[in-house]
Amino acid sequence: QPVAGTTVWSIASAQSDQFAPSTAPFMVNYRVDDLHALVKVLREEGCNVVGDPQSSDQGKFGWVIDPEGNKIELWEPPAGQ
Repeated sequence: QPVAGTTVWSIASAQSDQFAPSTAPFMVNYRVDDLHALVKVLREEGCNVVGDPQSSDQGKFGWVIDPEGNKIELWEPPAGQ
């Protein structure tokens, strides 16, 4: 059964610090099922997790830095979406 939703590539001005600490003018956003469990495993595996997960009306968000220094956003949508 298909899962609703999208994977987002966000692009900003080259002068923007929106994706700091990455210096890339883009960020990939991946939809995940259980953000807190994933962030826990990523930390245990030694991944560069940025800060702590955040919650908002749009869902839960977390961030990691990939081996090339790019910031990646992890998004768990609100229940039912």
